[in-house]
Amino acid sequence: MTGYYPYHTGLQHNAIHPLTPEYVPDNFTMLPQKLKELGYATHAVGKWHLGFCNWKYTPTMRGFDSFLGYYNGGEDYYTRVRDDGFDFRFNDTVARNYSGPYSAMTFTARAEEIIRTHDKTKPLYLYLPFQSVHAPLQVPQRFEDMYRNINTKQRRTYCGMVSALDEAIGNITQALRDSGLIDNLLLVFTTDNGGPTNAGANNLPLRGAKWTLWEGGTKGTAFVYSKTLFQKLNYTNTGMIHAVDWFPTLLHLAGGRPDPGLDGVNQWDMLSRNSPSNRTEFVYNIDDLKNNSAIRYGDLKLIYGKPGDYNDWYPLPKLDEDIQVDNKNWPLYQLYNITADPTERHDLATEFPDLLASMKQRLEAWRQSMVPAHNLHADPKGDPKNWGGIWSPGWC
Repeated sequence: MTGYYPYHTGLQHNAIHPLTPEYVPDNFTMLPQKLKELGYATHAVGKWHLGFCNWKYTPTMRGFDSFLGYYNGGEDYYTRVRDDGFDFRFNDTVARNYSGPYSAMTFTARAEEIIRTHDKTKPLYLYLPFQSVHAPLQVPQRFEDMYRNINTKQRRTYCGMVSALDEAIGNITQALRDSGLIDNLLLVFTTDNGGPTNAGANNLPLRGAKWTLWEGGTKGTAFVYSKTLFQKLNYTNTGMIHAVDWFPTLLHLAGGRPDPGLDGVNQWDMLSRNSPSNRTEFVYNIDDLKNNSAIRYGDLKLIYGKPGDYNDWYPLPKLDEDIQVDNKNWPLYQLYNITADPTERHDLATEFPDLLASMKQRLEAWRQSMVPAHNLHADPKGDPKNWGGIWSPGWC
């Protein structure tokens, strides 16, 4: 949404918890605001999780013409409840009439409505961050039944959730075909992190899980699709691209220009022509509260501090039990060649001290621009009990 690394916004430490008055600061211009300036209709459907304690941090105040979804993360897929508070909105209005249907189906119906009623004389930006597949693990029985061969309940449910998402994407794609919008379209399908291996996911052969600095927690696959925009078709590009690059890339395609200082770089040539990446390095994260960080430069990856709590290569779950959190001591620095060793098994830090010293200097240079991580305490003013049982803005 901003094109900036989280450690430049103060949000590098944790996800925003419901009672903490945290948000993407309003000095950051979000992508839909830029697209509106270019004449786009802008709509968001699904998860927000970028701050809501004040109305000015909510979606329709950050550039979206409409919003259907929830402000927090980890809510019930059916009841829309998180921690005894109802959390579902249509624009600014509490949307209790949307309770009940599984969220993937609710979001699909809204996306289909936007596509069907869109004024084709205007360009359209539809941001669709599905709840799937995220805890709590919930899915209609018919999707779970597709995986009766899986004995582990947690994994069976997780796989069913993926299939429910797959059906949703198929229905939305069909709506794009039916409306004719697919004839002049760029579709981007991407993830935000690796899977939680303690909750049904699997990242093999990569190491680690969600919440870690390992490739299993940070490397994501994505695909882009267009009938008209690509000069080369049906190829896989493994070049270096970071989530912050979507902002300038999409803005470029829309005819706009980002403000100076953005961390993201325009990767349109890479995507449309299978050209080399426009970047040679990036920051995984710099967390001054966890006291850990990781950067990438060329083939090399430097990790400082403990990478996280789930640091192994995890097989598919065989039992309904949590994977144990790793409490062992870690070296202060680890160095990996991600091209030669993508599964991060061979720490090169002691073997190549000159390379380690060079990477430490690069990390220190990145660290100079860090915004201190927000570390705010829960504020009881935001408790849903004070707002009629609803997670609501208006308390910060």
